[in-house]
Amino acid sequence: MLHAWLVHLYTASSALCAFLAIDLVIQQRYREGFFWLFVAAVVDASDGVLARAVNVSERLPWFDGGRLDDIVDYLTYVFVPAFIAWHAALVPPGWGLLVPLAMLLSSLYGFSREDAKTADHFFTGFPSYWNIVVFYLYLAGWPPLVNAALLLLLAILVFVPLRYVYPSRTPVMRIPTIALGILWGLLLIVMLWRMPAIPRFLFWMSMIFPVYYAVLSFVLDRRRRSVLGRRVARGRG
Repeated sequence: MLHAWLVHLYTASSALCAFLAIDLVIQQRYREGFFWLFVAAVVDASDGVLARAVNVSERLPWFDGGRLDDIVDYLTYVFVPAFIAWHAALVPPGWGLLVPLAMLLSSLYGFSREDAKTADHFFTGFPSYWNIVVFYLYLAGWPPLVNAALLLLLAILVFVPLRYVYPSRTPVMRIPTIALGILWGLLLIVMLWRMPAIPRFLFWMSMIFPVYYAVLSFVLDRRRRSVLGRRVARGRG
């Protein structure tokens, strides 16, 4: 039972990461703030493996680890990035609250869906990777209007029932996805270390995995819809 509680404590540590990130962002120490969001993402990517390894659901059946995970994920993937988008003036002044509000409310909807995570290991709708999006927007230095348009588009995509790959659990292309994800994580560490003077080639090289992820998600979503369509057609026949 102790091992199960330690895993839950490990998951809960992301709340501290969110707290530290907010404190640093208020001080305009964005680099250190993003560092704690990166630590939280590492925790999120690894706590599920640990939970399954020690069978936390069997050892502590009355404690909902999934709900705990959703709470800390909302803090680190949604709330803190929305605060950064506002505090760092990544969006136009007149849009200062509109865009963070769209990020916060759309993700509340996304997190509350019963099919937010499907049985075949997909996320439904844009999976609120706001920490990644805001990090790239901060580095890119694009006009605030462009940032606002992109953030609002992604907020809309939360409501569109496209399926996005669950990287650590997808049964399709799992090994290359995890391998590319690890390489991408190493690139992000280098970028964090080099902030704010990041070579443009490094910035664009780091985009390879997000593009791969988007394309893989689109292809698998189309394949999934096709398979479900054939099953429905056979059932009607």
